[in-house]
Amino acid sequence: MENAVSLKAYVGVNARFEPDGRLFPLYITWEDGKRYKIDRLLDVRRAASMKGGGTGMRYTVRIGRFITHLYYEDGRWFVERKD
Repeated sequence: MENAVSLKAYVGVNARFEPDGRLFPLYITWEDGKRYKIDRLLDVRRAASMKGGGTGMRYTVRIGRFITHLYYEDGRWFVERKD
């Protein structure tokens, strides 16, 4: 069985912090250096990553026509790798 940590893809994120403490991710930089603009933030909630394990803030985002989850956990950002 594959190790749960390997199912996390740590990514770079450009984000905006609001004066009230809210955090808004703006761009994701993938492992290969490609940068993707987050077109819309759809939802933010505390949740567990079912594939990668761990609990943090889960941001549901739209990038182009795709909707995915972006997680912020212990000061790092990750997405779940696709099978």
